[in-house]
Amino acid sequence: MSTITLFLSEVRLWTLLAGIFLPVSLLLILMIAYLRCELIEVEAELAEARCPRDTAYQLCHRRRRTAGEQTRT
Repeated sequence: MSTITLFLSEVRLWTLLAGIFLPVSLLLILMIAYLRCELIEVEAELAEARCPRDTAYQLCHRRRRTAGEQTRT
């Protein structure tokens, strides 16, 4: 008997579904929903900006500047 056949004969199908498949699928759905919400927020911020490219540059430049100031003190 192969290992997979032996394993499946010992473990019930509902155990596999309830113990492995369901939690993993719920976690993936939760991650997709979270990332979708984050994307909607970022798109809204960029839509309010005059030029999204300049806004992204300013945010990046500001982070570098504040990080440099924090290390000097």
